[in-house]
Amino acid sequence: MSDTRSGFVTFVGRPNVGKSTLTNALVGEKVAITSEKPQTTRRAIRGIVNRPGGQLVVVDTPGIHRPRTLLGQRLNDLVEQVLGDVDVIAFCAPATEKVGPGDRRIAESLSGYPRAKKVALVTKTDAATRDQVTERLVEVDALREDWAAVIPLSAVTNDQLDVLSDELLALMPVGPALYEDDVVTDETVEDRIAEIIREAALHGVRDELPHSIAVTVDDVAPREDSDLTDVWANIVVERDSQKAIIIGKKGSRLADVGARARAGIEPLVGGRVYLSLHVRVAKEWQRDPKQLGRLGF
Repeated sequence: MSDTRSGFVTFVGRPNVGKSTLTNALVGEKVAITSEKPQTTRRAIRGIVNRPGGQLVVVDTPGIHRPRTLLGQRLNDLVEQVLGDVDVIAFCAPATEKVGPGDRRIAESLSGYPRAKKVALVTKTDAATRDQVTERLVEVDALREDWAAVIPLSAVTNDQLDVLSDELLALMPVGPALYEDDVVTDETVEDRIAEIIREAALHGVRDELPHSIAVTVDDVAPREDSDLTDVWANIVVERDSQKAIIIGKKGSRLADVGARARAGIEPLVGGRVYLSLHVRVAKEWQRDPKQLGRLGF
């Protein structure tokens, strides 16, 4: 009887501690969008990591934050739901910043999920000095008494990622793989395309805009008698002024978003892409339950 293990792990922490970057690094392929803007993850995205000893299903969740809108509240509810279902919760704190009240609050809140084993990760060690890393390990270790492991790592340089994978796998229940070997995510192609477009639209925008951007994909279809794939999508914002920002002077910004997005979509669909992007305004959608439902939240 083989003792392969498989199960679910999620990374929690304040927004922008590197959870999505870590998910992508473990999976070995981009499944979650990353942005220097905090709170850009909006769905529980599953990435699948296959190791000789079994399979890890990584659930990348939105960062936990104090919600200011209905969207924010729904994202927090989503995190709650995920935390209740996983086998291991990995708490992340960056090596570059002192542990603060937000970190303490999240670490304490993990007691509400007694079923899951807890691991602490000190992320972004590539950007910190050795003293900072040591100091952070001591601070993080003191947050809880029940850490199964405390691991410093860097998703950027892949430092200690193997240690993390092995450690997580050892904590998983014994059982067969949950997905086929060649699957890296259970996201649909449409979902992944929408996220790639949203990541491109987030690039270089001003601070108030990121949370107002949503993307819907109407259709993805191979063009007849051609190697092109046609993608029709909408970038949805909350106000006309935001629409103007996204489109840019004479459409220059939208063209840039399209070019960035195409570069991400082409490897995904395995060929050249014609991308048709429209910018639509849905007034105050983050606060409107009907609009949120329509946009998939």
